Amino acid sequence: MSVTRHLSRGRDLARTAGDHAADMFAPLTVLGRGLRHHSDWAKARWAATPKEKRGPTLFLTAAVVLGVFLIPRGPLFALIALMASAAWYGRSPKAAPAPAAPDAGDLKLAALYAALTPYLAGPDEPSPLYSPEGSHKTAFSGWEFDAEGRLAALELAYPAWFTDTEPSTRVRIEQVLQGKAGRGREYRFDWDEEANRLRVSALAPLATDILAQPFVTTPGEIVLGFTDAHDSHRTIPVTQGGTTAQQPPVIWRTGPRAGEPHLLALGTAGSGTSTLLRSIALQALRHGDLMVIDGAGTGEHACLVNRPGVHTVETSLRGTLAALEWAANETERRLTALNAARHHGVTVPEDVTRPLWLLLDHPTELTELAHAEGRPDPQELLELPLRHGRAARVTVVIAEDLTAYERLSPTARATTRARVVLGQTTAETASAALAAALDITPAAGRTEPGRGYARLGTAAPVRLQVPVTVDPLDEEAPTAQREAVIALLPHRDTRTEAAADPLVKAPAAADPAPQVPDMPKEPPTIRPRPVW
Repeated sequence: MSVTRHLSRGRDLARTAGDHAADMFAPLTVLGRGLRHHSDWAKARWAATPKEKRGPTLFLTAAVVLGVFLIPRGPLFALIALMASAAWYGRSPKAAPAPAAPDAGDLKLAALYAALTPYLAGPDEPSPLYSPEGSHKTAFSGWEFDAEGRLAALELAYPAWFTDTEPSTRVRIEQVLQGKAGRGREYRFDWDEEANRLRVSALAPLATDILAQPFVTTPGEIVLGFTDAHDSHRTIPVTQGGTTAQQPPVIWRTGPRAGEPHLLALGTAGSGTSTLLRSIALQALRHGDLMVIDGAGTGEHACLVNRPGVHTVETSLRGTLAALEWAANETERRLTALNAARHHGVTVPEDVTRPLWLLLDHPTELTELAHAEGRPDPQELLELPLRHGRAARVTVVIAEDLTAYERLSPTARATTRARVVLGQTTAETASAALAAALDITPAAGRTEPGRGYARLGTAAPVRLQVPVTVDPLDEEAPTAQREAVIALLPHRDTRTEAAADPLVKAPAAADPAPQVPDMPKEPPTIRPRPVW
């Protein structure tokens, strides 16, 4: 007989012996289960008895036991009664384990499937993807949850008859998905119209602790802010939280070969449009000259007054008209000098190729004031810099309230092909301001200052977080943020800005503080430049 047959026969004998042993000891198992039940009941009653009643309880129990022993054949009857009770309570097998709690992820997916069913269920489909009796596993092909149990990614299929080319039907589905997955986050929706599939991904918050600092860029490149890694083709080193990190920037390229020579930033009050202008001004001063028009008159750009490279910072209507008239003449002068240099085959003068930046903060406020006083509209003086600024190295940046978009001149709306929308907004409003469909659903609730979306030319809109560039004259701003901006200004006033760099020593005899005119009355003083 082979070893295998011996092993097989041994297993059969062991199994048979185990079955007979189980049958033989079954009564003892029942009695043991019942006695354990009585023991647990006695322990529970003793634990529930108050301490002041435990003494009388013990005395009464001892009296009962003594009485049983005094009765003829009492212990025998007591033993028989105990065994019968144990057999009665031990007759039922051990209680089955409680069913496992349903998976929270399956519950969320089922609720999401049920919410989409009224919009994606077809009455005449032979095998519908969405039906009241269906399961989410038939329509959802992949999903992912984060560490907090929230939906992080989802891929689903939808019927072929669904009108995925209409923005209104898309918005309805996106609202349902955002409502069920959580409105406190931003979601990106990738519609695959060819395969009838939709991929939803929750976007992580952008970094909000990047201060103003010298960015690693070439002349003509402006860092508007930072975005997601998959929306940028490069990263730059930045100082973040005391360490150096690599962050993906949103780069706006200017110059004579730029496709988007001018920029328009829209937002609501406190959204960070003035912060964006200050960030652009600090970067532009490294290689060019500035002219700032503060139409709101809030003094947000007073830190640029009397700085090298800053021609003027205007807040009054009269000063604005004079400054913009000079900017128009300067644009024409540059064009004439460029044409003459090309015609004669000589080098273009340096004062013609040096970039000139026109930064306008809420110009429509001055437009209304000019109409009320019967003066020329300041936006009319921007026609020449907007139309021919790219060739003349003149760049216009306009920051305006989102509700005043229609009050901008048609030329300003047509030539500003670089767009930024900041602050709390809806997908429809952002799409209208960016002139492109926004495939990102904004988060509900309050957003951080400088948070929004950007679109450069014909590229797809991306998320944007502007670097923290506070007004250094704002005493309520944190000291570290103020000093970061002061360190980037072209020069430092040692009496008020020494805290920005402790290594810079103040001179022995400082000159008197420069007088900053609050309402300039005369046209800005511009140094004469040669004209060909």
